[in-house]
Amino acid sequence: MRKIKNLISIHLLLAIVLFFSCESIKKRIKSTEEPKDMSSYLMVYFKDDDHSLHMALSTDGYSFTDVNQGKAVVSGDTIASQQGIRDPHITRGPDGAFYVVMTDLHIFGKEQGLRDTQWERPVEKYDWGNNRGFVLMKSYDLIHWTHSNFLFHEAFEGYEDMGCAWAPQAIYDPKEKKMMVYFTMRMGHGLTKMYYAYANEDFTKLITEPQLLFDYPNEKIQVLDADITPLPDGRYCMMYVAQENPGGIKMAFSNEINKGYEYNPEWIDKEPGSCEAPNVWKRLDSEAWVLMYDIFSIKPHNFGFVETTDFKTFKNLGHFNKGKMKTTNFTSPKHGAVIPLTKSEAIRLENHWGMSSFQKEEP
Repeated sequence: MRKIKNLISIHLLLAIVLFFSCESIKKRIKSTEEPKDMSSYLMVYFKDDDHSLHMALSTDGYSFTDVNQGKAVVSGDTIASQQGIRDPHITRGPDGAFYVVMTDLHIFGKEQGLRDTQWERPVEKYDWGNNRGFVLMKSYDLIHWTHSNFLFHEAFEGYEDMGCAWAPQAIYDPKEKKMMVYFTMRMGHGLTKMYYAYANEDFTKLITEPQLLFDYPNEKIQVLDADITPLPDGRYCMMYVAQENPGGIKMAFSNEINKGYEYNPEWIDKEPGSCEAPNVWKRLDSEAWVLMYDIFSIKPHNFGFVETTDFKTFKNLGHFNKGKMKTTNFTSPKHGAVIPLTKSEAIRLENHWGMSSFQKEEP
């Protein structure tokens, strides 16, 4: 009888410990849903020379320092089916996790001996690039990541002949309570358009078939590279690329995250030539929002920036290292995205990558 009582006591004690441990974890997760002590900025980007994931930090939103001296933090040949990634995007989910999505594509695969053909499939049938999926990654600390390869033709019927899937981005849909991935896709020889689908909880695959996100009024113009920003008034602003001549950035607004975007003919970027890859992020110390974009029509290519407080008028901030915006230890970034970080998150990255005096913990 005494043994039974002792066994019951042990089980009860374990149950109590487990309960409070779970509650502690829930509190920690809840506390990271919307951190209030944001103090830094994290930028993810890639480079053409290595087709890999890079990260840079900033304390002021103007000067960015690469965490690994311009070298990759995750090598594309370790995570992608084509052994290279492009177009990385990062966002924070309501569970406190960081979500990264990237194009699974290496445009120099033949030159680097990764395949025998220029593209994975014949260009005569599937056109330029012709990849078929994404790399999805998830992390709670920005250091340890889970990753998976998602290929459309393996998940859905009728996608064997898709032309391409590019520039994925992720955002939490509060109505569906799921992470929504939206992206550029081309079916066969058609024009690129923007679509969306929902991911599973583990962020390892898309579980709904793609649906059209936005239809450009001129059916002869390709659109791509969408970036959706929730605004303080409850609306959503979508920046995107219209491939007119030259191609550039336009915006549309909607009350719904996945539909209803109304066309606006205004051009937002300040470039005489073509640009792509818009990304919007808010300054921590003001009501200003920054639109960053990739200018591929200049050599060497560079990022351009404009700033707004009302999404009606946009002030030109120039290019990296030719105005207020600076890079300190890297050059030629491509297709970037920026999110805010807490001080402790930034310091953890700094310590992990051995950065020298990016910022120091307060005593």
